Amino acid sequence: MAETVSVGAIATKPAHKDNSVLKLRIAIVATILVVWELVAASGLLYRDVVPSLHAIVFALFKLLAAPEFYWHLSVTLGEVGAGVAIGGILGLLAGLLLGANKLLSQAYESFLYYLGPTPKIIFFPIMIMWFGVGPGSKVAMGAVSCFFPVALSAAAAMREIDQVLIKVGQSFRANPWQMATKIYLPAMRLPVANGFRLGMGVAIIGTLLAETKLSNRGVGFLIIQAYSLFDMPRMYAMLIVLFVFAIGANAVVGLIGRRDAIRQR
Repeated sequence: MAETVSVGAIATKPAHKDNSVLKLRIAIVATILVVWELVAASGLLYRDVVPSLHAIVFALFKLLAAPEFYWHLSVTLGEVGAGVAIGGILGLLAGLLLGANKLLSQAYESFLYYLGPTPKIIFFPIMIMWFGVGPGSKVAMGAVSCFFPVALSAAAAMREIDQVLIKVGQSFRANPWQMATKIYLPAMRLPVANGFRLGMGVAIIGTLLAETKLSNRGVGFLIIQAYSLFDMPRMYAMLIVLFVFAIGANAVVGLIGRRDAIRQR
């Protein structure tokens, strides 16, 4: 009887904890919305710098009803997707090389740590010279932004792989491609997925910044256009759309990484 009660008590603790976390999140969001609305109604700031929630929601519905917005959104999503694909693949390859070769790691990995935190927008003039003012420079910005988190995560994950797995692969005389696909990648899926989550976030930022600097298409262009016209509700509405998209994409990548890790176990 005592064991049954203790097991039941243990089983109810995670659910109670999840409810507490959910309530705390709801309270934080509600507080932010109330404070926002109070600031908007107070008139302390210049007109429409902090528009009312009603104005933002109205602008959001108007934005989602405009067909041209989806064209601009597709441009941005295409640039971000291409940047993440290119930067992520190159970063994964670089991480595998650095993690597998101690000499390469000692020679080059420190440069990744130095360049990783550097704001990637400083490379934008170079990207314009190399790839022009079209989508190519925006894709390049996304790729450069995504490369560093993925490369560093992959390199760190390589060093955490169980040496028994590596010796098993070597005992079967696996070639480098087989070692990478059968041993390395399955063992480092979760760290690599986290690296892609970070890389995707900074790729979105890099692409949008590039669109705000020099572009006539994309969500970044629409945001800077709304800012120039001082249409703050529309600008905040577009930021909400991007925020929701980023959360959704981040959740999908994290879910894929967790499912692969569970299957592997």
